[in-house]
Amino acid sequence: MRPCESGSAGNRGNRYMTKPNPNRRASRQPTPGPDELRLLGKVARMYYERGIRQPQIAEQLSISQPRVSRLLRQATDIGIVRTIVTMPPGVHTDLEDDLEKRYGLRDAVVVDASGADGNVLPALGTAMADYLDVTLTNGHLIGVSSWSETLIGGVDVMRRKSTRVVDRIVQIVGGLGDPAVQMRATQLTGRLADLTGGEPVFLPTPGLVTTPAARRTLLKDPSVVEVTELWSKLTDALVGIGSLEPSPLLQRSGNAIAEADQRELRELGAVGDVCFRFFDADGKPVRSTLDQRLIGITPAELLNVPRRVGVAGGARKFSAIRGALRGGWINVLITDLELARRLVEDTG
Repeated sequence: MRPCESGSAGNRGNRYMTKPNPNRRASRQPTPGPDELRLLGKVARMYYERGIRQPQIAEQLSISQPRVSRLLRQATDIGIVRTIVTMPPGVHTDLEDDLEKRYGLRDAVVVDASGADGNVLPALGTAMADYLDVTLTNGHLIGVSSWSETLIGGVDVMRRKSTRVVDRIVQIVGGLGDPAVQMRATQLTGRLADLTGGEPVFLPTPGLVTTPAARRTLLKDPSVVEVTELWSKLTDALVGIGSLEPSPLLQRSGNAIAEADQRELRELGAVGDVCFRFFDADGKPVRSTLDQRLIGITPAELLNVPRRVGVAGGARKFSAIRGALRGGWINVLITDLELARRLVEDTG
């Protein structure tokens, strides 16, 4: 980048851009006269329009290179040169800003999944991988909900970090469903740890038990306590957002949530879940008998995590994602373009 050009790429890297201030005010200095204005305009056009480098400009105009640099800065200060940010195709920063403002988000990433025949998972997974690649720096303690097909797909396309950026990857929901499917879901924790240089920490217990008493007993087990104590120390949580309708992954696992539990959740007004903690349309927690039998991070512990990244999209997830946003269950959303528009335009 040339010294006097205003860049647009910030700490989000690649697609994740910050926006320069277009209202930069001139410093307090005398108004240039006609001759100096002519020189300012000439230098600016040579540099920005004709692509002539500063040393060549200096030689051609018989002035010093430091003066060329000062003239270019002055041309920007007084408005001869103005910075215009042109978004490349596939970048939707205006919509992301609208989502952040409406729902009080820390960050939002919107990806165009059009042409995917309704399957937004590959696009969301890639967006998640890119987001983590840019934002994972050092010393993270990440909790991950392994029961999300989107998260699994995202980790599958992640690039391995060249240096260690994560201390530990901690499982925050116990195992559910068929062992063969559960093995694939649990591998998410190990794979993410391997790619980021972190230590995987697995939760050695079922996610859903038969009675509240069984849950209380398991939560006292030393191997379980060792994991659950980390939940209050998480810096990040990486979660999917589930609708009341079982996801394909859960359906293949034998649908671990029984029909009786689903019926109770519907009657209580549940519209979705994060880490199998269900909430209503306003994002308020739904207290059910299933909630008393679940071994996983609690709502209070999750809401205490500084960065809570939710990755979800698709038309059937609208009510669930909106509820998660309203309740503050997540503060970073990675979603698809059509759903993002619905969320911003929603009047419900």
